[in-house]
Amino acid sequence: MFGSLKGKRVLVTGAGTGIGRGIALEFAKSGADLALHYSRSSAGAEATVKKIHELGGKAAAFKADFAHVESLKMMSRSIIEFLGGLDVLINNAGITMNKPFEEVTQEQFDIVYNVNVKAPFFLTQEFFPELEKAHGVVVNISSIHAFEGCREHSVYAGTRGAIVSFTRELAIELAPHGIRVNAIAPGSVEVDNHYKVIPGFDPKEAGKGIPSGFIGQPEDIGKVAAFMASNESRYIVGQTLIADGGTTSWMPFGDGFKKPFKASFGKGYIKDF
Repeated sequence: MFGSLKGKRVLVTGAGTGIGRGIALEFAKSGADLALHYSRSSAGAEATVKKIHELGGKAAAFKADFAHVESLKMMSRSIIEFLGGLDVLINNAGITMNKPFEEVTQEQFDIVYNVNVKAPFFLTQEFFPELEKAHGVVVNISSIHAFEGCREHSVYAGTRGAIVSFTRELAIELAPHGIRVNAIAPGSVEVDNHYKVIPGFDPKEAGKGIPSGFIGQPEDIGKVAAFMASNESRYIVGQTLIADGGTTSWMPFGDGFKKPFKASFGKGYIKDF
C-alpha cells in the first residue's frame, strides 16, 4: 500500500497477538523487513513470522521482558544485528489492568507503568542513534483511555495519557534530528484477550455500541500505523490519531459509570490477579 515502506527496517513490539500482529502483517504487505518482539510465549510471534515468510518477507522474533530495562537493551542489540539498523519503531507492547482505584497495590501500579511507559521511553532512547542515522519514524500506540474515563482503569488510563504527552514532547525534541514521532489511540479492537476475559464475548454485539457499527480489527490499526510511518504522512508530527470508529465522538449520557466493571483484565501478567 505504501511504496515508501519497501525495504524499511521495522520493529513492532508486542507483535505476537492482537494489534501488534495486525501492524506487523500490514508492514510486511508493504515490503518492510520486520523484527517482532514478544514477552512470554513465542507461539504467536513465531506464527506471525511464518506468515510473513509466506508473504515473501523477512522477519524474526525476539524475546524481552519489558518490566526490566536491561532485557530490552539486550533485545535491541540483537535486532540491530538482524536488521542492520532501524527505520521505524512501533511501540505497541502494553498490558491492561482493571481494578478499583482503592484496591490497587504499588507493585501492580509499578508493573503497568514499567511496561507501558518506562519500556517505550528507554527502548526509543536505545534505538535513537539508529533512528537518527535513518531519519526514522516512531509510532507509539496509546488508547482512547487517554481521552475518556472508564471505571477501574485508573492505572492503565494514566499510562495511555502519558504516552500521548510523551509523543507530543518527544516529537519536538527529535524533529531536529530528523526523527518523526506520532501516536495512534485505538478504540475497541477485536483481539484474543476479549474472548479469554469477557464471558460470551460477541464482536457483533460489541459493534452495536460503536458509531461505525462494528468493532475494529487489528488490520485497521495496522493500516493507520503503516500510513503514519510512511512518507505520505511526512507533515504529521507530534500528533495522536484516534482510530475508534467514532467512540470518543459519542456523548454516552447515562449511569453506566456507576456500575462495576464485569471483565477482569490482568490475569497472567499482574500479580495477585
